[in-house]
Amino acid sequence: MAEAEKTKDAEGETEEQAKPKKNKRKLVIFATIGIVVLALVAGGAFMLLGGKKKNTETEGEDVAAAEEAHQKKAHDQPPVYLKLETFTTNLAMDEGTPSGTAGQYIQVVVELKVEDAPSGETLKQYMPEIRNNILRLLSNRRASQIASTDGKDMLASEIRDSVNGIVNPVGKKAGKGARGPVESVLFSSFIIQ
Repeated sequence: MAEAEKTKDAEGETEEQAKPKKNKRKLVIFATIGIVVLALVAGGAFMLLGGKKKNTETEGEDVAAAEEAHQKKAHDQPPVYLKLETFTTNLAMDEGTPSGTAGQYIQVVVELKVEDAPSGETLKQYMPEIRNNILRLLSNRRASQIASTDGKDMLASEIRDSVNGIVNPVGKKAGKGARGPVESVLFSSFIIQ
């Protein structure tokens, strides 16, 4: 009987030892599955984020390549200028000017440097509005504001932005920063009297 009890105890111990081995085996299996799932999720996230970053870089390269092609095209063709009729208008009075004094006037010839010949033709369709805006810009200036080179440069950029805003008002009203066909504004005559 003592031997029977020993086998029972031995069998009992083996049963008890087998249960923890099964539990350990299940734990290892679940841990392995968890690690694999975590690795798949991390890999998927990396691919998604890495793919977006790569697409953004590719888009940036595409934009840069398009800009470079546009600049190369612009350098290959001779510049196109659109000469406007002479503008003559009164200037705004300086603050210290007596009321009975005759005002000053400006006579200026403006030429627009445009992207290409079709852009020049497009501008001709808007000429009444373009002339109106330029006359308004000129008549709101004082002689002291536009006599200097910086004043003339500022006036030229305001004219460019105004014309581009008329022709290409998408997303921006006529005004500062409007993109359009006019690259620069040149003065071929500028007289203040």
